[in-house]
Amino acid sequence: MNRKSFTAVTLMLGFLLSGCAVNGQEAGTEVMEQTFEYTQISQDKAAEMMAEDDGHVIVDVRREDEYAEGHIPGAILIPNESIVDTPPEELPDFDQIILIYCRSGRRSKEAAQKLADMGYSNVYEFGGIITWNGDIVTD
Repeated sequence: MNRKSFTAVTLMLGFLLSGCAVNGQEAGTEVMEQTFEYTQISQDKAAEMMAEDDGHVIVDVRREDEYAEGHIPGAILIPNESIVDTPPEELPDFDQIILIYCRSGRRSKEAAQKLADMGYSNVYEFGGIITWNGDIVTD
């Protein structure tokens, strides 16, 4: 094989091998990022889920004074404003069923989306306490 042929074959092999990389990355180095969405459910469905003994947590995202005026039995308070960019320490299990509400439904939707964006996989938003037909307790 002469020098020109050898150079041509080498260049062709180089082009062929460079085709194995995708978008400037080597094959197998792509990072997959999993995203989650929250699920909006009816208050009747939320009440059914609350009746189950499945390790769920009920989260009230209103202000502390609103929570003190009355909340769903067993609910923990995590104000929407406190959910920023780090997972709340009250919610260490990213796979736990989280039932979330506020006064009218606006803040609970915001909080549910923030939790889903953080990687919580079982977030259920069911609106506001103003239309809740179940029990309400005060502290």
